[in-house]
Amino acid sequence: MQIAERVVVVTGAASGIGRGLAQRFAAEGARVVVAVDYDGPGATAVADELAAAGTATLGLPVDVSVEADLVGAIEQTEVAFGPIDLFCSNAGILSVGGEELPDDEWRRMIDVNVMAHIYAARNLVPKMLERGGGYLLNTCSAAGLLTQIGSAPYSVTKHAALSFAEWLAVTYGDQGLKVSALCPQAVESKMTAGFEGGGVAGVDGMLSPEQVADAVIEGLSDERFLILPHPEVIDYFRRKADDYDRWLAGMRRLQARFGPQM
Repeated sequence: MQIAERVVVVTGAASGIGRGLAQRFAAEGARVVVAVDYDGPGATAVADELAAAGTATLGLPVDVSVEADLVGAIEQTEVAFGPIDLFCSNAGILSVGGEELPDDEWRRMIDVNVMAHIYAARNLVPKMLERGGGYLLNTCSAAGLLTQIGSAPYSVTKHAALSFAEWLAVTYGDQGLKVSALCPQAVESKMTAGFEGGGVAGVDGMLSPEQVADAVIEGLSDERFLILPHPEVIDYFRRKADDYDRWLAGMRRLQARFGPQM
């Protein structure tokens, strides 16, 4: 997919990867870029920035964990600008801890990191298939391919997000639906701000949102399923598949190096 003249929606657009994607899509000539975020003023600020540069836009306050909110944003976009060509389900949250975390923490991460992808697809996939195609870009993280030391719910939910994206690609790929899974390691964002060097996810270096956006533009152009801003991730994934026990032992050594708190 080429971005020029497309209608694009980005969730989690107020900062980090989402903001970087919204800016880059506008620079690539998107006809519309809609910035969606739980942080309403932040979404508005991004939209104002894009509008000042000449891109048609909206900034919408949305809790992506609430289906009605997300569907409302989709409908508002399509009423104002026409069919959505590319929907970037990017919003995500992280909590440090494991099985001991309370149920409400687990549920919140499941709702934001998994159910938001499902809500978007539930509404958009039938429309996209009816009009002959569309594109979903789901941010799944390298944790979805590997794991996340220090955060069980992040690892679990990102695996689920990747699995859902994979299922969509298998089920609807021959009907015109395109799906990509964005799987970076550490990226400069609010999520990594509390961890020096990005924590264990920064072992291969922390990227800027602009660098991630570069990888996304390239991946969308090639219509690749896996978009890996950190190219090392595919080697780790292959090692995992080749010898799972050896990979687990290596991850335990990595945990010992960084500690259990990421």
